[in-house]
Amino acid sequence: MPAIVINTHAGHELDAVSDAVDDVNVLKGKIWDSQSEFDSTKDKTTFRQYETACDRVKNFYKEQHEKQTVAFNIKARTEFKSRKRARMGIWQAMEMLNTLVDESDPDTELSQIEHLLQTAEAIRRDGKPEWMQVTGLIHDLGKLLYLFGSEGQWDVVGDTFVVGCAFSDKNIYPDTFAGNPDFHDAVYSTQYGIYEPNCGLDNVMVSWGHDEYLYNVVKDQSSLPAEGLAMIRYHSFYPWHREGAYMHLMNEKDHVALEAARAFNPYDLYSKSDEPCDIEKLRPYYEGLIAKFFPSEIDW
Repeated sequence: MPAIVINTHAGHELDAVSDAVDDVNVLKGKIWDSQSEFDSTKDKTTFRQYETACDRVKNFYKEQHEKQTVAFNIKARTEFKSRKRARMGIWQAMEMLNTLVDESDPDTELSQIEHLLQTAEAIRRDGKPEWMQVTGLIHDLGKLLYLFGSEGQWDVVGDTFVVGCAFSDKNIYPDTFAGNPDFHDAVYSTQYGIYEPNCGLDNVMVSWGHDEYLYNVVKDQSSLPAEGLAMIRYHSFYPWHREGAYMHLMNEKDHVALEAARAFNPYDLYSKSDEPCDIEKLRPYYEGLIAKFFPSEIDW
């Protein structure tokens, strides 16, 4: 019987290859939440300067804070489920949105399609996965609500916040909530309001707008992962992901969503100062990317 020769060198090589594969798999799993690089040279103190914002921005938030009530939010969610507003593809939706300038944004007056492409391109330059690039590309398409017959911009854009419990002083312009009827309500004005401790954000009403609308549109009409859906749903929830408010309402699942929202935020916020994109040059790449995650048309 011939002797069996064990090649220890080959065994070491196999171990090395296996370790390398494991390293790549770890990298693939974490690359979406690695530190952003595109914004390393930007002066971040120049963004979100609400104290020096123009009257247009301040007046917007006063109206939003006074009108986003529990009653309105229940009504908005009921109306969303009651009808379809349009059926079209993602790129067509981007072109449709391009007429809007966000009244709540002190950092840019660029068209919406330019902001979407700036966000996606910053994510792409940092080598983030394709699902995150397409998330960046579509994240503001919920602003179509304004063109579908919203009551104004106050129920479409701007920072979001929880309704049904006390308004956090970590919201911008917190004094303007005094004009909201819920501010004086015996239940809605308490720390937990209508909610239970650590009930989870899925069981909480965050103020209705383009985040919540788009999340509900794409969650069953795309193959985006949970992290991408969280980036869409909570990207305007600044008092939570930036200021640490509402932590008493979170459950374990929400910590992953918080990590996702924080990973996405630099691309949404700091890409606004970048040079305008060449839309027609970038269109073929992003239409190919869209096709990987969405059907040719979806219901809005």
